[in-house]
Amino acid sequence: METKEQYGEEPKSCVIANPIYDTVFKRLMENERIARFFLSTLLDENILSIKAHPQEFTYRKKTKESRTSSDDDNIGYSIYRIDFMATIETKEGEWKKILIEVQKSWDETDVIRFRNYLAEQYKIVDRINGEEIVLPITTIYILGGRLAEIESPCIKVERHYRDLVHGNAVEAKSPFVEKLTHDSYVIQAGRITDKRYGTKLNELLSLFEQAHFIREDSEVSKQYAFRSDDKEIRFITSILNEMVADPAEREEIEKEAEALRTIDALFGKTHRKQKRIIEEQEKALEEKDKALEEKDSVIGEQAKALEEQSKALEEQAKALEEQAKALKEKDKAYEEQARQLAEMRRRSNAE
Repeated sequence: METKEQYGEEPKSCVIANPIYDTVFKRLMENERIARFFLSTLLDENILSIKAHPQEFTYRKKTKESRTSSDDDNIGYSIYRIDFMATIETKEGEWKKILIEVQKSWDETDVIRFRNYLAEQYKIVDRINGEEIVLPITTIYILGGRLAEIESPCIKVERHYRDLVHGNAVEAKSPFVEKLTHDSYVIQAGRITDKRYGTKLNELLSLFEQAHFIREDSEVSKQYAFRSDDKEIRFITSILNEMVADPAEREEIEKEAEALRTIDALFGKTHRKQKRIIEEQEKALEEKDKALEEKDSVIGEQAKALEEQSKALEEQAKALEEQAKALKEKDKAYEEQARQLAEMRRRSNAE
């Protein structure tokens, strides 16, 4: 049920729930109007229809014991949850499957979980208008943290076809390629700032800005000071404002926040310690590699010095050899002169 729209005069700022929390984001995306606006703005596509799907899935997973046994009883079940999943129809009549994952705190280990989600979705055959069909997948990741290598708050990772034989772009698209690869969007909520660029996408991203929180010890609610003339943005802010004002809904958000704090208290300290140990080990290895490089450099310089010394000795030996040759020729000349003098004496005595 949609909340009453507030299109009249609004204050310059209002308090809204932080949409990075699963409870809040789920409430927003349950509203088809908001889901359509969110996806059409981010994907920059005209969406004709949208069909949301259940977020929880059960799949069969082999246990450790079943790896060495063929007994079906050893196959267990596992449940995983996607924050939002829907099939959309674009203006061009193309159907796509959209997966959205919201991650309040980012950790490298989440990559494995995201890959598992994708693997399971690639197995599923969808049904569109009574027909079974394999749909192309588009993923959207909303991260509360920051990726160190990328400064932009919102990026699109897209695919291009390229003819490697002739070196030109291929404009045609193949269902085979489209269904085995996918475009992806990454929103870094931690990099969204107060800078406003006057676009609909920027106004949408501003809702996820992780700043101006009401309490220093809580990120559940924040002051939203960006007034928009877009009725969809104003509709979203009205719902986020109602979630903060409603005691029951605010309690649900607080429970999620407390659960995250508890998990961080239980596992975060250990994880951070392990991460620190790994970082120290990597630093030690870097220093060791640097020391080895310096040692190699010293050895190289010593080898160069020895090579130069060897070259100098070779030159000295060559010079001595030339001197010996010169002396030998000089001795030969003396011998010739002595022979000539002896011959002259012999002739003189004979006369």
